[in-house]
Parts: sequence; C-alpha cells; structure tokens
Amino acid sequence: MKKLEKILKSKAIIRFQDCDPFNHLNNAAYLNYFTNAREDQIKNNYGIDIYAMAKESGISWVVGSNQIAYINPAYLMEDIVIESQLLNYNSTSLFVELKMWNKDETKIKAVMWSNFVHFNLLKQKRENHSNQIMKLFKEVHNPIDTTSFEKRVAFFKKKYRASNIQ
Repeated sequence: MKKLEKILKSKAIIRFQDCDPFNHLNNAAYLNYFTNAREDQIKNNYGIDIYAMAKESGISWVVGSNQIAYINPAYLMEDIVIESQLLNYNSTSLFVELKMWNKDETKIKAVMWSNFVHFNLLKQKRENHSNQIMKLFKEVHNPIDTTSFEKRVAFFKKKYRASNIQ
C-alpha cells in the first residue's frame, strides 16, 4: 500500500479579482486560496470529496475557527505553493496548518491555523468521525513542536525574513 503524504502541496496563481489596488492579494482572499487548496489536496491525495460526502451522507466539515498571519505579500499573477498538514485531530474535529509560499518555497507569504468541525448537516450538530477516517488521520497526522500560533509565526519570520522584495 502506498504511504500517504503528510504535507500536501498544490500550486496556484494570484488572480486580479483577488487583489487590492496595490496588486497585493487581499487579506480576505487568503482564506479562499487556503480553503480551495485544502479541499483539492484532500480530494486528490486522500480521496476525500467533502461535497460528495455532504450530498451523499449529509456529513462534512465546517470551519470552526481560523487564525492567520500575513508575513510577506503575495502579488498579482505570482505563482505560489500552498501546503497543508494535519496538526491534530479528535473524534469530531481537525486542526490544520496551511502555509503559502513563493513558487520556490524560499519565502513564506502567510500561515494559517484552522479548526474544522465534523458536522451533520441534517441534524445540525457535531458528528463523530468514522473509524475509517480516524485511521486515515492517524496515518497522516503531522504535529509540530509548538501549540502557540505566535511562536510559529515568529519562527517563520525569523527563518524566512519578511521583506518587500518579491
């Protein structure tokens, strides 16, 4: 059996409609880039189609919270790489880190921590993950050394110094 990747990656291009008048990716648009990337990544790498799940079983994930730090600007028409990984999980939720990089992955643009709640759309309440999903989470779980978002951001700022150079 093929070993599943713990850090998922995909590429995107910053589009005009998502930028502010300064040709920077608008702060709110980062959420869409991150969310869209994660949805595609889990479908392509783990075979989890959240929309098919919702349609077939009435169960999927909803965003419980997001915490985001903007470290270096992402620019209009810039090629980017988005990474995501499962930092933690329990019977009803996931804790995911998402990172946006330049195309060479030498400059970090932003980091986001998201909590996703497994949710029964029909009953309008939390739902326990299935045993099969929990087994997948155990295999791809990729924790980091800190539980502090501020320390994680400081790490990236120090290692990938923020600057105005594209």
